Amino acid sequence: MSEQEKTRILFVCMGNICRSPMVETVARVEFARAGIAADVASAGTESYHVGEGADPRAIEMAQSHGYPLAQHRARQVQAADFDAFDFVLAMDRVNLRALQRRPARADARDAELFLAHVGFEGLDEVPDPYYGERRDFEHVLDLARRGCALLIERLDASRAKARA
Repeated sequence: MSEQEKTRILFVCMGNICRSPMVETVARVEFARAGIAADVASAGTESYHVGEGADPRAIEMAQSHGYPLAQHRARQVQAADFDAFDFVLAMDRVNLRALQRRPARADARDAELFLAHVGFEGLDEVPDPYYGERRDFEHVLDLARRGCALLIERLDASRAKARA
């Protein structure tokens, strides 16, 4: 599959050290397992942690479940991301609003909530675990896994429809 045929997804949270990198690494691993060609990345709406690694608690949680996160380096969303990615998926409404406030060209991608985009039932935001405890990071990882499973189903259905 060519680079142009790959689905490109950007996951976005505030600082890009907890939620969005956890979802990014889960997506990367699970897409590979499912045979889905996709480029995934993550970014933050704020510049607080640019260049830093993921939160050590996020790294520990992700890696203890087989999702490598130690190499992650935080970055901030750029205007070009709206052209470079097919989907820009925010973890919560605060970051969705921050993305929507950015000046955008008429043909630029619209940002959406990750969990709402994939059709997650009963919850549309991934809560920020930064000021929480281990169980909060565990909850984010669970939402990442369940959300990515739904995303895989959605992408598979879209590809099947395109082939029909």
